[in-house]
Amino acid sequence: MNSDNPQTTHFGFQTVDESRKAGMVHGVFTSVASKYDVMNDLMSLGIHRIWKDAMMDWLVPRPGQRLLDVAGGTGDVAFRFLTRAGAGARATVLDMTESMLIEGRKRAEAESRAEVLDWVVGDAMALPFPDNSFDAYTISFGIRNVTRIPVALAEAFRVLRPGGRLMVLEFSQLPNAALQRLYDLYSFNVIPAMGQAVAGDRDSYQYLVESIRRFPDQESFAAMIRGAGFEQVRYRNLSMGIAALHSGWKI
Repeated sequence: MNSDNPQTTHFGFQTVDESRKAGMVHGVFTSVASKYDVMNDLMSLGIHRIWKDAMMDWLVPRPGQRLLDVAGGTGDVAFRFLTRAGAGARATVLDMTESMLIEGRKRAEAESRAEVLDWVVGDAMALPFPDNSFDAYTISFGIRNVTRIPVALAEAFRVLRPGGRLMVLEFSQLPNAALQRLYDLYSFNVIPAMGQAVAGDRDSYQYLVESIRRFPDQESFAAMIRGAGFEQVRYRNLSMGIAALHSGWKI
């Protein structure tokens, strides 16, 4: 989300020049790449796996479909998609952090899936693909790190084929204020300390927690998706709203 000055944006609770944010986010994910999957399990007590499975349940991948998974990191969502879709499906994982993609490529080779996976270093706001290229676009826990979210959503709309579907999995807001306060206590006190202990990096996980609190609530983000041109926009809360799944169609 941008501040009132169009030349600045948020990096966690800091206000920074737009031109700096991408590099700062890149630094965060370069730092945590080797421990990223382990930390996801620890931070969410493994629940992120259930959330990603819920995304696939709603998406219902089909044979022959082509997926673009943006901010796809180590390929967690892409692997799920390929398993569900079956014959003829292909996935492209795009991420701005090459070290994350390297970790994912190792996994693909270990699981003999290198032939159906492409790994691309790129920016969600300037996708290096032609119009109408993909059947599905997913982004999980990445949209909040984008400098200009509306630009990224417009790019998603551009590269999807007519009839294609956008699905966004992102941390969100609990509708109950007391529960939100409890969750904030956990997030701000436990997760940065865990990042220091496991990944040797407190600052990166402090940013990740702050970025969650800066992200729009469910209804506000749904409005942004509609603003990019998507129709039939819906969302589902996961774990009482700790995370939310948003869906939209390019008609």
